[in-house]
Amino acid sequence: MRTRSGSLYRRGGGGGETAMVGQKRKRSSLPPQYATAGDCCGGGGGRRKRLAGGGPDYLDELPDDLVLAVLSKLAASASSPSDLLSVHLTCKRLNGLGRHDMVFAKASPASLAVKAASWSEPVQRFLKLCADAGNLEACYILGMIRFYCLGNRSGGAALLARAAVGGHAAALYSLAVIQFNGSGGAKSDRDLRAGAALCARAAALGHVDALRELGHCLQDGYGVRRDPAEGRRFLVAANARELTLALAAAALPEAEPHPANLFMADWWASRGVQATAKKPGLEAPAAATGDSDGGGELRLCSHVRCGRRETRRHEFRRCSVCGAANYCSRACQALDWKRAHKAQCVPMDRWLLAAGEAQ
Repeated sequence: MRTRSGSLYRRGGGGGETAMVGQKRKRSSLPPQYATAGDCCGGGGGRRKRLAGGGPDYLDELPDDLVLAVLSKLAASASSPSDLLSVHLTCKRLNGLGRHDMVFAKASPASLAVKAASWSEPVQRFLKLCADAGNLEACYILGMIRFYCLGNRSGGAALLARAAVGGHAAALYSLAVIQFNGSGGAKSDRDLRAGAALCARAAALGHVDALRELGHCLQDGYGVRRDPAEGRRFLVAANARELTLALAAAALPEAEPHPANLFMADWWASRGVQATAKKPGLEAPAAATGDSDGGGELRLCSHVRCGRRETRRHEFRRCSVCGAANYCSRACQALDWKRAHKAQCVPMDRWLLAAGEAQ
């Protein structure tokens, strides 16, 4: 007679008592609860291992579509890139299924938030796989990095356009900034009407910077018909939505910037590029910063949480009072004025007077 545990019993003679024969299966040195994922799913030499107690391999019996659904849920809720990496390091099967387009398409924004200090070819390849799978956030982040940091204007703009077509609000606003400034081309390439149209589309999706930019455009008649009352309405809506988002994130008084902007700001900071302009007459030569276009220094947007850099000399507008700050957009100018520049802005005539006294 065989019991559940597999032990054998035999009947003794005469007394009718049973004696257990010591025929037991060999067990692992570790208890079943300490079995690792590698022992369950795959082992060395390409041979599957059994669970440490002789039980069945339940993960191996699951169909691929069910495992893909679980991995997609994990990717959508991942809080860092290491969460996805740990899945690939578990076993062969999860490593293979984790490379499916369904998983890359569902990767969360937090799992795509790469740091400038850890930028490498494998990181770029990972973002490219996510973008090819249709992940709009990956298209936007990789597009911004290629356009502003790596100098690949056409490739970056194509990725931004792909994200914008999918309804990504930040990508729509970034394309509007590119159109307003003529980034990646000459000054004559600026298209104010196209920039205002993209900005209006992003504002309709609730993008705060687009709301603020569109409000200033309506007040100044920049790319659209001038309408000060409507412009004020958009500015009030931008402030209200910004406050709502800040309260929801408990991050008063300023919300956390987008991972793409953080990447660009850290990228240029690690290369010694300054975010503020020098005083008139004291500009450093282009060789001092190591990168130039058109024979002059390329400057960053003075809003420290933006990270955008000029693609040609004098692309960004300067503060009309002091001339020391450069801004890629009116939205960045309004944010930086509230954040820091209001206390730092000094009229240019005081600089000239101080320079004359020094001489």
